[in-house]
Amino acid sequence: MPRIRTVALVAGVALLTRRAVRRRIEASPLWPLPALEEPVSGRPRSRALRLRVARHEKVADGVVQLRLEGPDLPPWEPGAHLDVVLPSGLVRQYSLCGDPEDSSSYTVATRLITAEQGGRGGSREVHGLREGALVEVRGPRNRFPLADATSYVFVAGGIGITPVLPMLRAVEASGAEWRLLYGGRSRASMPFLEEIEKLGGAGRERVTVVAEDEDGLPDLAAFLDGTPRGTAVHVCGPEALMDAVAAFLPDGCSLHLERFAPRTSADGNAPFEVELRRSGRTVAVPADTTVLAAVRAELPNTAYSCEQGFCGTCQQRVVEGEIDHRDELLTDGERAGSMLICVSRARGERIVLDM
Repeated sequence: MPRIRTVALVAGVALLTRRAVRRRIEASPLWPLPALEEPVSGRPRSRALRLRVARHEKVADGVVQLRLEGPDLPPWEPGAHLDVVLPSGLVRQYSLCGDPEDSSSYTVATRLITAEQGGRGGSREVHGLREGALVEVRGPRNRFPLADATSYVFVAGGIGITPVLPMLRAVEASGAEWRLLYGGRSRASMPFLEEIEKLGGAGRERVTVVAEDEDGLPDLAAFLDGTPRGTAVHVCGPEALMDAVAAFLPDGCSLHLERFAPRTSADGNAPFEVELRRSGRTVAVPADTTVLAAVRAELPNTAYSCEQGFCGTCQQRVVEGEIDHRDELLTDGERAGSMLICVSRARGERIVLDM
């Protein structure tokens, strides 16, 4: 009997302790961690899937295509991309370029970018994945959806063709009017060129291919001239290409962009301070430093991955201050109270993070 009473007493004390801790957290959201209705800081964007590399294929000079297989995969629409978690832990984003009706596989393609070209190792890891390997992915997510329009113009630069290809198939199947300008360094470096030229059809002049080693740079002004009002213009490629299309965009046309890098501010970068509320520290962020770099100098375990404003790993809750959002990921609702500290900055001299 004494043993039974002891066990009951211990169980009762544990129950009361749990209730007390729960009340303490609800009453004081800064002890010991913020009691958010939904965790924000560093949370994963979606459920991870483990897929098998069923096919590894070279589709152009420096470009490989991977077919990733798994059962009952979440659906996607043209313009969507996957977050791919590479063996090193890096997270990179790759547009889906396969068939949305295929629920058993996802297809992505990536160009190898060397360190001399500014690459940070992600594309090299993708090129090193072999058939049979398992890879973790998250998504799909779509920040570049196909607009609802009666006619379309597409402009793709190099590997920027990957999100555009499923769009071309979709608008061709729907019977909508469309044209494409596809540019690259050389025809040999341009993936999916044969399929795209077949989609254009002989004599229909829907597809304009500009290989820089043969034709020089594309004449965007001439290509866009005469585009009818109401046309949706979708562009994916280098920043300079998107800027040029925006400059020559005809009146009455809508512009839809897919960026490879975080957007910049026309006002440039200014220094500011970041208060880390839970840590009781304040760090300076110089004009040439990201919030992430400044914070990691104080809190080296701060989670991050892509450093491009695409994956969401470094998302942090903002307690005070105005945010200069430069990411391509957060929804309007999320932007009201959080930021991606790898690319976004403060509008003003100070911002307070829940860290």
